[in-house]
This record gives sequence, structure tokens and C-alpha cells, in this order.
Amino acid sequence: MKNLFLFLTLLVLSASAYGQDQKTVTLDSTKITKLDEVLIQSIRVEADSPITHSNVTKADLEKRNLGQDIPILLNYLPSVVTTSDAGAGVGYTGIRVRGVSAQSTNITINGIPYNDSESLGTFWVNLGDFSSSVESLQLQRGVGTSTNGSGAFGASINVLTDAVAKEAKGEVSNSFGSYNTRKHTVKYSTGLLNDHVEISGRLSQINSDGYIDRATSDLKSYFFQGTYVDDNTLIKAVTFGGKEVTYQAWNGIDIDKLKEDRTFNPSGEYQDQDGITRYYDNEVDNYTQDHYQLHWNQKFNNNWSTNLGLNYTYGRGYFEQYKEDEDFDTYGFEPITLGSQTINETDVIRRRWLDNNFYVLNASVNYKDDNLNLSSGVFYSSYHGEHFGEVIWSQYASNSQIRDRYYEGDGDKYDFSAFAKATYQLNNKLSLFGDLQFRSVNYDTSGISSDLVLFEIDKTYNFFNPKAGLSYNLNPSNNFYFSYARANREASRSDFESNPDIKPEQLNDFELGWRYKSKNLIFNANAYYMLYNEQLVLTGAIDDVGSFIRDNSGKSSRLGIELEAVVKLSNQFSIQPNVTFSSNKNDETIINRDGGLVNLGKTNISFSPDVVASNAFVFQPMDNLQFSLLSKFVGEQFMGNTDSDTSKLDSYFVNDFNVTYEIKTNKIFKSILFSGLVNNIFGEKYVSNGYYYTYDDTWSNPNTTTTIEGAGYYPQATTNFLVGATLKF
Repeated sequence: MKNLFLFLTLLVLSASAYGQDQKTVTLDSTKITKLDEVLIQSIRVEADSPITHSNVTKADLEKRNLGQDIPILLNYLPSVVTTSDAGAGVGYTGIRVRGVSAQSTNITINGIPYNDSESLGTFWVNLGDFSSSVESLQLQRGVGTSTNGSGAFGASINVLTDAVAKEAKGEVSNSFGSYNTRKHTVKYSTGLLNDHVEISGRLSQINSDGYIDRATSDLKSYFFQGTYVDDNTLIKAVTFGGKEVTYQAWNGIDIDKLKEDRTFNPSGEYQDQDGITRYYDNEVDNYTQDHYQLHWNQKFNNNWSTNLGLNYTYGRGYFEQYKEDEDFDTYGFEPITLGSQTINETDVIRRRWLDNNFYVLNASVNYKDDNLNLSSGVFYSSYHGEHFGEVIWSQYASNSQIRDRYYEGDGDKYDFSAFAKATYQLNNKLSLFGDLQFRSVNYDTSGISSDLVLFEIDKTYNFFNPKAGLSYNLNPSNNFYFSYARANREASRSDFESNPDIKPEQLNDFELGWRYKSKNLIFNANAYYMLYNEQLVLTGAIDDVGSFIRDNSGKSSRLGIELEAVVKLSNQFSIQPNVTFSSNKNDETIINRDGGLVNLGKTNISFSPDVVASNAFVFQPMDNLQFSLLSKFVGEQFMGNTDSDTSKLDSYFVNDFNVTYEIKTNKIFKSILFSGLVNNIFGEKYVSNGYYYTYDDTWSNPNTTTTIEGAGYYPQATTNFLVGATLKF
């Protein structure tokens, strides 16, 4: 890793040396910013685009950046629901937009896909404190542009990392809070050396004991960037990554434990030889991920520019488990005979590994004049993942050797796409938008899965994803838009493990919106109608590693309206409400119940509340002091698709209080920023996530089959706090 980063840095410095032979040009911040934005121009949209979106700036993130993951920091955006396995926003966290899981949210970092190629999920835990290196991000709801990577079925989040700093600077940030949560961050930038070269970086560590018992997090991360810039060229060599060790908290608890001991964690539980219940101290997820990116943006004239992006991601790690009374056959052990006794069961400690490599080539060209903004490009990625399990300890080892693999298999995925998108200004009021993407995906697996069955998949999909829209500016205050977009998306590895015949999903998304802006009021209204064919919905059940199981739902739809506003009541006081009302339905649901098939007709889609609302009361008595009361309401939702009361999660209403105070000083430090956050100030005992399962009971009465239902819950923290200080120099 160090050698590769050194090579990339030298490449940037070499470019700088070349630049010294040319006429020295002093760059202003505006030009630098525009060159930075070229990194993501092929996937972001403009303010008046017919794509429903929200923009989040570095300043927005900084106010609550005290150690919680990015999904938690986005909690108050429209149609967003977030959750945390450990209960307090550190460690494994999740985000759903319009009721759609994170597997259907397309994440890119500097235009490079971040979703895992096989699971399609996004694991922010691998990039602890990444928000400290984010310049801005854009959340697109619905299909969005989805230019690179797999198509979005609920949202896209496009992240741009730190921009080039013109002046040298540094900062040291420390925070601490409830559950022994601590964050320590050091950042620096050289500023532009000789007007052309910048070197910057960040090191971070986050630790937390978690709200849930033993749900500890130990997150270490880094971000380094070398940049060469002149009037027309931007070259960035970026490397970032992290190592996480988190105690498992994905098993949840049942309804009785929720009432009696809501912080209980069953992970790692076992009985010792004396029958005493104990908990294995290393029941952890341990994973390291490193990213290397090289970006070259070239502006040829006022009309033409190009962007070339290269990426390599290396991930490796395991989760470790103590398992009791395991069959010898599972691990290839031979039975042991001691006198007249035959031993064929044993306690083991096992690790299930993932080792993967991900390569990306991303290239685009942009033409822009007074009326036309045209982008076209190609994308190619190659992924190889090794999956294997090993036993590191066994009560009875039989014929095994340490780290023998009891299963192993490979997964390979190749993804090619080409796109062209354009915005054409017909006149000063009306503009047209078009986006065409062709995508070809091949997924091939071999070997034995963790379920110890032969797992061989060889699928190729060719998808055509068209998008079109129009935007009409009635006057400087009013903008109206309409768009249509189609997206197709393949199934994940775990989907194929659950159902080898699973089908890809397709979405037709219609968006109709109105944006109003005046001196004291910003108001956005958006209506959406999302028509699915074979949507991969969460069944409510989870597998043995806490991942949600999905299945095709035939025809389904999401119909909703999103309203958001910023109301400036005075120079010191504003309110920022948003609310989403929606109806999310499976057209027909057929299940196996009590030994026979039952048609339930139209049902609610799992994890899709009808109402999601947020609000921020912001009081700023002076420029450097701000108080915010943040409120979130999530309506009741079902964890399955059967409308069963057993699967229902109650609605909840949670309030947070945030304060920031910045002292400007010219002595030693440029400024000192103090931040405080009290989460769930009224101590609401709520659950934001869970799972639902059924099984057939044939033991109680052999003559009948009875379907038994059950549910598990992930409780979220009651009142807790975080405070921090950032010294900027």
C-alpha cells in the first residue's frame, strides 16, 4: 500500500515539475473548485434538473460530525430512515430511502462505485470518519442518473472527497460521549505549493462500547491526497481506507427481551463445562479495506473537457464465531472413538473469510456551450472475491489441522456500461434532459458456499436504461419538472444463495415536481410513482450473518409525495420541515401458511412506512453560534410482506439537540469549533429495524401443520450525548 501511494504521489510531483517549465499561473479558488467538480459532473445534476435531489455540504456535515456514520448524518433528509446495529450510530449502520434497502442505493465516491459488487451493499463501517473527508454529497431519490455502477432502485448518493485547498491549513478534532464513544482526527493540507501542488491527509480513530451489550467498535481510517492543478488540468492521486473490528450485534432480540432487557446481546453466548452461560470475547467482525484512485481531468477549451478515473480496491477480513455442538461432518472431521464412546460433535471457533479485489476504469468526455451540456463515457469494472471458512480452535480436533478450510469458493463479476446524457436549453425557460445507458453484467461463481452446498452461478445480463425529462422555469422563483427513468438491476450473491432461479428487477420511475424560491422561503414538492417488475423486496427474514433475505415480489409499486421547505422567520430563526406520504404495495402476495397456499392479495411492502417526516428548528443569535432542535417521525411499518401484526414495527418520534460555537482567533489557531449533540433528548424507547420469520410446527400435532410467526428487534439508544472540539490552524 505504502509503495503504491508513494508511486502516485511521485506521479503528481512529476506533473508539478513539468509545470515549472511553463509560465507560472496563480489560480483562484473558483477555478480550482470547478476543476474539482469535474470529477462528478457525469453523475451529479444541476439545481433545476428534472431529477429529485438534495445537496449536502461540508459545513452541513461538520455540525454533527462527532463520530457517527454517514447514514446517521443524513437522517434528516427527505424520505430517509436510518438504523444502527449497536444502537448509537457507530459501527454497522443502515439507510433506507423511500423504503428501499441500502442494497438498492447506488453509492459512488469521486464517480467510482462503492457498493460491494457481490452483496450490492454499502458498508460505511469500513470507512470510519469518512465524513471528515467529504467536500459535498448529493442524494438523488428515485432512479437518479445512476451513470456508473449498478442502477439505483431507491436512491443514489454521490460523494465528492476533499477539494484542493489553496492555503495551507490543519486541524485536530477530538470528541467523546455516551457509551465510551471517542473520536480523534488529525487533518492537514500544504495548500498549493508553487501554485500547482497540494498534499493533504487525514488520520482518524473511533471507539465505542455501543448501546447494545458488547457491541463495541474499533475503527481506524486514513485519507491521503496528492494533487497537481493548473488552469486546465487537475490530477488527483487519492488513497483512503480503514480497518474495523466490531463485536457482532446482528442477532437482535425477541419481544420478551425487548421489554425486560433491551440492551441484551445474544451474540457469542455459550455454556461452559459447568453449565454457566458465558460470552465469547472475540465474536467480532474484522475487516480491512484500502482504496486507490487516480483522476485526471483535462479542460481543452471553454467547451470541451475530459475525465479519466482509475480505481483499485483491496478488501480482506473475516467474522469470528464460537459455535457449540457442531457436527464433525460440517468441518470434515472424522469421528473419534474413546473406548465405547464415539464423539462426533465438538465446540469450535471458526472464521468465515472474504478476500476481494476490485478494479475500475471510468472515462468520460463533456461538451458544454450556452445551450447544450453533453456528457458521454464508458465504465468497466472487474471483481474477484474469495470466500472460505477455517477452524482456528476445536474442543475435539480429530484429524484437522489449524486453519483447514472447510469450504471455499470464488465469485467473479464483470461490469461494462456506456452512457450518453445531455441537457438542452430550448429557450430561457424550457430545457430538456436525456440519458441513455447500456450495461452488461456477467456474474460467475464456483466452489462451495458457506452453507456447504455446491454454488455455481453463471449469469449474463444486458440492460438498457433510458431516462428523459424536462424542466420549465416559469420565472426566477418557480421551476417545474417532470422525468421518466427506467432501471434494471441484477440479484446479489446472497439472493442467488437463497434462490438460484431469482430474477433481475426492473423499475419505471415517474417524477413530477415544483421548486419555489424567494428571499425567505424555499419550498419543494415532488410526486413520484415507481412501478416495479420482480422487485427484490426484503422478506423480513435474515440469514446466519444478519443479512436480510430478499425475493422477487412480482408487480409492485410505490406512490408518494415529498414536501420540504426552508422558512426564514427572521435573521436569527428558521425552520426546515420535510414530510413524505406514500403508499407502497405488492400487487399480489401468495404465501405458504398452515400447510397450504394462501393468496393475501395486495399487501404492504416490507420496511416501507407510509409517513416519514423531519424538522429542524434553527436559532442563530450570532454568526458563530447556532442551536438546532432536530425532530424525526417514522410511521409504523411491517418487517414482512404479509401485513402480519407480528411483523409490525411501531411508529416513533425522536428529537435531537445540536449546538455549535466557533471562536475566531488570530493567535496560534485560526478558530476553535465546539460542538455538542444530545440524541433522543426525551428518552424514547424505540426500534427502527428488525426481522420477521415463520416456520412450520409439525411437532405439536403430527396430523396438522401450523405456521408459527416470530420477530427480532434492534433497539436504538435512549438519551445519549456527544461533545467535541476542533482546533483549526
